[in-house]
Amino acid sequence: MAEKLKVTLVKSPIGAVPKHRRTVEALGLNKMHKTVELPDNKATRGMIQQVGYMLKVEEI
Repeated sequence: MAEKLKVTLVKSPIGAVPKHRRTVEALGLNKMHKTVELPDNKATRGMIQQVGYMLKVEEI
């Protein structure tokens, strides 16, 4: 596994399930096309797996 993940929000969470909206917010993504670097661990991978349809993920 990589040390960090570069995560970008590419789809709006407006029409998403409320739990998914909160997950996107917890990842630190509050605007479209915002990118954050997150540690590559099981908690982060689980969050990404839940809302992966809204994200673009790159390993750094």
